Amino acid sequence: MLRAATVTSMEKFTRVSGQRLAEGLIGELNRPPNVCWLFCAPQNGIEELLAGIYDVLRIETIIGCTTDGEISNQGLTTGTAVLGGIAADELHFHVAVAEGLGDNGETAGRHLARDLPPSIRYVQLFSDGLSGNGCALLRGMAAVLGEDLPISGGTAGDNGKFERTWQFAGNRVFSDAAVAIGFSGDLKLGTGIRSGWTPIGLAKKVTRASGNILYELNGESALKVFERFLGKHARKLPAIGVEYPLGLLGQWGDVGADDYCLLRATMSVNREDGSISFAGEIPEGAMVSLTCGDTTSILDAAEKAAQVALSDLGDSKPGLVFCYSCMARKIVLGRRTHEEIDRIRRVVGASVPILGFYTYGEYCRMRCSGPSYLHNETVTLSVIGT
Repeated sequence: MLRAATVTSMEKFTRVSGQRLAEGLIGELNRPPNVCWLFCAPQNGIEELLAGIYDVLRIETIIGCTTDGEISNQGLTTGTAVLGGIAADELHFHVAVAEGLGDNGETAGRHLARDLPPSIRYVQLFSDGLSGNGCALLRGMAAVLGEDLPISGGTAGDNGKFERTWQFAGNRVFSDAAVAIGFSGDLKLGTGIRSGWTPIGLAKKVTRASGNILYELNGESALKVFERFLGKHARKLPAIGVEYPLGLLGQWGDVGADDYCLLRATMSVNREDGSISFAGEIPEGAMVSLTCGDTTSILDAAEKAAQVALSDLGDSKPGLVFCYSCMARKIVLGRRTHEEIDRIRRVVGASVPILGFYTYGEYCRMRCSGPSYLHNETVTLSVIGT
């Protein structure tokens, strides 16, 4: 039997407000949770808030991070603390932490994975959204856990300030860290992702790149290619790049008939050497295309992602939906952002609890079986079945 619930607090972050939040979750579940997730705004009092939650729950399986917007049964909220939990007799949970993410992402990933037991069947991962390399982190984890173990989650945010983010595990608060929670036992899981952006124009080859820095496409500077495509709007780079992310094609990132390609969002521009930095790695030799989308296609994509996740779940009924969606989607959708969550709930059912946040990057597998990736500008859903 699995019970899940979420509660939201708009109070100032204090030890007392944390205690109230935890007591509220117990009330919704009608019993203490086995595990819970805390997603909150990056504001003063986080340590006290977490301490208050721990005072009441007294479990080490508390995990989470700061965000660019919190998602709960109340929809999208900002400046709040959202606590979600699961009470289940047939599932078991294991927390791991890796600090010093910025020093070596792959080493951090290996350390994180080795601290999880071999019985795990699914992992949720939350890492600093401003330090480290999410792609390298996943590589390190896959080297230990194998590529087929599903990993989902997101990179922590700080309300678009891009200064510092925080991660939580147990009653501890970290920065420049990755925290993970492994699920073992009788797990029923369905995942789905979509973006709403589609490739346009001719595909181009990445002729020079290093990590997340793209220098050349078809032997021409990346900046010149973007400037030619964007015209007078190129002066707005990198901000305008949110609307035109780079899509990785073929073996480097698309799902073929499903019309999904792995996206990379622009982060910064070097006008001296013509390079562009992205929020994820760009493999040298990859085929890529600029992409475009609009409000309608982005919202339709959220609905499609929910349909894919339910299909992956099979005959099981949804018990809890985890939603990790990119802050870039929130920027493009603006006042209509709440509709993304509404579309998802329309598919999975309004009575099914939903929990998550708007991220600086999303972790999820692209297919219903296969390796997990770091995504940008994408909505990722993981549905736990009953």
